[in-house]
Amino acid sequence: MKTLLLSSLLLFLTTACALKPTNKHDVFQERAQLPQEEAPHVRNSLEWWYFTGHLKDKATGETFGVEYVFFHFNPTGKKDWQMVNFAITDPQQKQFRYDYQLEKLPQLLAPTLPLNLLVEKKAQQWTLTGQEGSYHLQARMAAHAGHAINLITTPAKPILLHGGTGYEQYGPVAKAGYYSYSRLATAGTLEIGGKVRQVEGELWYDRQWNCNSVMAKDTGWDWLSIQLDEPREEIMAYQLHNKLTGESIGGGSHLSAQNQNTHLAAADFQLEALDYWVSPRSRQRYPIKWRLRIPSQGYDLLIEPVIPNQELSLRLFKAINLHYWEGMCRVTGTHNGKPVTGNSYVEITNRSEVKTPKKDVAAQP
Repeated sequence: MKTLLLSSLLLFLTTACALKPTNKHDVFQERAQLPQEEAPHVRNSLEWWYFTGHLKDKATGETFGVEYVFFHFNPTGKKDWQMVNFAITDPQQKQFRYDYQLEKLPQLLAPTLPLNLLVEKKAQQWTLTGQEGSYHLQARMAAHAGHAINLITTPAKPILLHGGTGYEQYGPVAKAGYYSYSRLATAGTLEIGGKVRQVEGELWYDRQWNCNSVMAKDTGWDWLSIQLDEPREEIMAYQLHNKLTGESIGGGSHLSAQNQNTHLAAADFQLEALDYWVSPRSRQRYPIKWRLRIPSQGYDLLIEPVIPNQELSLRLFKAINLHYWEGMCRVTGTHNGKPVTGNSYVEITNRSEVKTPKKDVAAQP
């Protein structure tokens, strides 16, 4: 769940307009109604179509990470907004590049399929088309010349309905529609520094809606997705942290190699931060290495980023800056005592700022 990324923005917009945020137009069902839930929900408080994953250069074997996400939100029930984030991680060069765009839409997004989402920035067009696991992603960074994607996906595993119904209950905080394609076979081109590469790999796709319920500035979120090599199983886990009370809420899903969907309650797993990194830009302190244990599934895993600095800093208005960490990670560990490896993406939002002077903080590049 990636709600805190935009909660500060939504709060700013509604405060600036002297209007109260509303979720009266959100759609709550007993079970996600597919495929129509993939279409934009009219006047939805906050929803997104979110891709992350690892890609490999077919010629050289070099690996790269990609994040590509469309946000749609209507905090007051009147005007639609849209935002796109696009990031590429290059572990070989230890580089992280990203771009983003926020815009008010001239009219409400229509609830139509297949998807045909578009955001323009300068001379660039960022698009997402398709539905039900078959998508076309096209984007070129305006902020970093020579960085682009042109990718086609197809589902490698069936849809994963979180919570068993496609609705995840985040304790007393929120209930949101949530499903994933945990493995999308992906092929196409990735351009870095002007060099076009033929790539292939697997992306993770999250579809969520009704997400404006989390507005508390004192709540932080940790989210991770894992794609294991063998067995070909997937894990989603999250934790919410109340920074004032110290209370936490957790949950997640496990999809077996036989496509059995198991809901994970907070008591079913332990997610432990083992190390931290301080951003030299935002001064925020992020966990940077994790141990995940799921005793019922026989997993004891270590998740580590390929490079530490995968922070996005978004300056959306003069009065607001958003910072979050979303990174390409590798997984090692054991499954029922046998070694396993895999890929992961981790997102961390709303962390505490370190108050020590900038010159006194050691932060890796």
